[in-house]
Parts: sequence; structure tokens; C-alpha cells
Amino acid sequence: MNKFLVLYMAPAATMKEWMEKPEAERKESQDKMETEWNQWMAAHAASMIETAGAGKTTQVSAEGAKEVTNDVMMYSLVNGESKEAVAAMFVGHPHFMIPGATIDIMPANMIPGMAK
Repeated sequence: MNKFLVLYMAPAATMKEWMEKPEAERKESQDKMETEWNQWMAAHAASMIETAGAGKTTQVSAEGAKEVTNDVMMYSLVNGESKEAVAAMFVGHPHFMIPGATIDIMPANMIPGMAK
């Protein structure tokens, strides 16, 4: 079994607009997405290693650290036979209810001596 890093992406501008809407206006859509997300996670629980939301981003470079905005909302570590099999698992995922949302999937290449 191989491990894959899954990044749930959504345009930062879309998310900002969404959060500026009154809560009552967002509630029905938010509840529907949460229900479908929980159903999807339960159906794929055997493949999921870990899932977490991504907080505010600090970008570090040779020039130092600064706060930036990116499109990463969440991540998962997933077990799968192949990248294609994992991609097929995410077709139709509830994350796509967010306009412009994508899901990026890549092998998690473990580095010898660094993995726990």
C-alpha cells in the first residue's frame, strides 16, 4: 500500500466572499456540504490515515518569514494502490461544492531515516 498527500484547494477569493456572507445565508449550503463530507469520509474511512484543516500560512524564504494567502484549505494522508486509484476515489467529492475547488493528489515519498 502506498501513501498519498491530498490537498483540498479552493480559491482564497471565493472563500473570503463566502465568509463575508451572513451566517444564515451560508447555513443551508454549509450543513449540506458537511453532511455529504461526513458520509464520504465514512465510506472511505479504511483508506484515510489523517485529515486536517490548514490554518493561516507563514511562508519562509531566504529573506525571512511573512504571512501569505494560498488556496490550501485542508490536507489528507491516504493509503492507496496507485495515484490513479486514489484519484478515482475523490471523483465527485463534496469539496467540489465550492466554486473553483480542486483536489491535488501526489505520492507521499517517504525519506529513509526521516519517517516515523
